[in-house]
Amino acid sequence: MLVLALETSCDDTCAAVAEDDEVRSNVISSQAAAHARYGGVVPEVASRHHVQLVTPVVRAALADAGAELEDMDRLAVTRGPGLIGALLVGMASAKALAAPARKPLVGVDHLHGHVAANFLSPDPLDPPFLCLIASGGHTLLAGVHDREGFEVLGRTLDDAAGEALDKGARLLRLGYPGGPAIERAAAEGDPGAFKFPVAMTRDPGLDFSFSGLKTALLYATRELGSEETERRRADLAASYQAAVVDQLSGKLERALRDDRWNAVALGGGVAANRLLRERTESLCHQRGLRLKLVSPELCTDNAAMIASAARYVTPQAFPDYLALDAYATKRAAA
Repeated sequence: MLVLALETSCDDTCAAVAEDDEVRSNVISSQAAAHARYGGVVPEVASRHHVQLVTPVVRAALADAGAELEDMDRLAVTRGPGLIGALLVGMASAKALAAPARKPLVGVDHLHGHVAANFLSPDPLDPPFLCLIASGGHTLLAGVHDREGFEVLGRTLDDAAGEALDKGARLLRLGYPGGPAIERAAAEGDPGAFKFPVAMTRDPGLDFSFSGLKTALLYATRELGSEETERRRADLAASYQAAVVDQLSGKLERALRDDRWNAVALGGGVAANRLLRERTESLCHQRGLRLKLVSPELCTDNAAMIASAARYVTPQAFPDYLALDAYATKRAAA
């Protein structure tokens, strides 16, 4: 099955062509430079850039794959969750491509895409498995019983892990995007220098919370003052990153006490973090579990994962999908 997919849920304009579990092209146009001056994603700016970039990105994906639109068995597009303006650009573009060619169209849940990235080659992972999804907009533990969806076992009650890293980097004046900036600074610091709180450790469930950690970093920088914060920036970054990873890995370990899972996967931009990968690898090694770590370009937002998920979602025919709408927040059912 040959699928052309679009992904515009946040600030990356993405298009990909996949044939079954093989990725033939995966084009990502990042807007990071456009948002760096603001220290985070500005929804209106993101939407305008998607309008400008989506056509050349789709053309590049088809060219890289050596394919034409007429060759596609179906098209796919992210419906949500995400920034609604950005999603609507992708949705309108996908309909405009699919309708004249009378191609079927699949609306894909973004989080299902992160799970489905693990179905791609090399070494596609078969359910059941436990998937930790951590990104700028989402943090949850997903129980994957089949390829058609997932069960939400726990989710953040406030901020996402990636959002906490972005805001931490802003407080430490490390730049944007915050996750990689925190990781670079942390490499030179002592993760035990500051005792930041790890939330939800006494809670028996699998939910997450990162708002208190952000507040703790804010208070720490105020107490230290600007000069001392500058001098101890690496230690602050290392300690802050450790607190984020401690909570993620702690909840993952708790979920694995349920013997249903014989494999673990990571998804989302934070899944590219080296410390989180090392902790997860150690945990799986101790428990004798298979670990699937997709490449960094499949961790961050991309359209290859949307194409992968689209194989397991029932497509809509023309003209039914012209009424297909986007949604900004996660629906109750996956």
